[in-house]
Amino acid sequence: MSAKPVVGSSSGGSSEPAAKKVKTEQGLELPWVEKYRPRVLDDIVGNEETVARLKAIARDGNVPHMIISGSPGIGKTTSVHCLALAMLGPELAKEAVLELNASDDRGIEVVRGRIKQFAQKKLNLPPGLHKIVILDEADSMTPGAQQALRRTMEIYANTTRFVFACNLSSKIIEPLQSRCAILRFVKPSDAQILKRLKQIIEAENVQYSDDGLSALLFSAEGDMRQAINNLQSTFQGFHFVNGENVFKVVDQPHPVVIARVLQACAKSELNKALDEIEQLSDKGYTAIDLVTTMFKVSKTVDGLQEQQRLLFLKEIGLTHLRVLEGLNTRLQVFGLISRLCQ
Repeated sequence: MSAKPVVGSSSGGSSEPAAKKVKTEQGLELPWVEKYRPRVLDDIVGNEETVARLKAIARDGNVPHMIISGSPGIGKTTSVHCLALAMLGPELAKEAVLELNASDDRGIEVVRGRIKQFAQKKLNLPPGLHKIVILDEADSMTPGAQQALRRTMEIYANTTRFVFACNLSSKIIEPLQSRCAILRFVKPSDAQILKRLKQIIEAENVQYSDDGLSALLFSAEGDMRQAINNLQSTFQGFHFVNGENVFKVVDQPHPVVIARVLQACAKSELNKALDEIEQLSDKGYTAIDLVTTMFKVSKTVDGLQEQQRLLFLKEIGLTHLRVLEGLNTRLQVFGLISRLCQ
């Protein structure tokens, strides 16, 4: 474990003392995902090559228009804030950075109003530095708003640079993509997430077991924000982080039970597999909960030959598709179990 925790949510470490409590204006302690959010680029965990590019931009001071794409919870927006702080410093960043969540502020009136007003605002910045507009969830912007941004980006390019953070860069229109440098973030590895969680565990004096950490990694699926939120929720709810408590918090079927179902299917023990699934269904888990967990568990469960594992993944994937299209019933899961047993 690290002796000195680092501030970060999707990543890295911190230079602040471990004992220091970060408070909101009301005196309440911040959620851990905010309390341990990275403040500098060196604190970002994973995506070393992309972060190195951001460091080079910070050194040069000339930030281009950018699109940063990747899965939720892996540090896209945090990285942009770290870049802005590195270039402008904390005081200037308050005035020279405008952040909008495009899920809410996504219409054409926002582009013509708030963004245009900010771009026109006069600021006394050091030579070579620019104001920065951060558009989070930019793939939610309407096509009309994206079209309106084209001209705004060109007119105010001398003073203002735009950064689009999105899950899917393909939902950004081509004219905007051609004006931007595209940086792609990938999910951090389980080892990187584990290191980060252990830093927080030590700072917060969390009681835990090894199977609790494994459960956090399994349920997060590479989402650092999700892992930290699940850690805090489990500790505050049960005061001990183990596998059973984590899966109660995330409300997923326990992978050990799902593994027993798959192993029974591999041996064509239909009644045994159906009994396990029926017990899970009686606890309130829906078809989407069961099928999603089965897909994750089938990748690593013991007792399956490679050919058998591929066939299982195919059948589970097809059932997942049907469930997502609206057939979220027990019958779909029972049909899947019977096909797996064949």
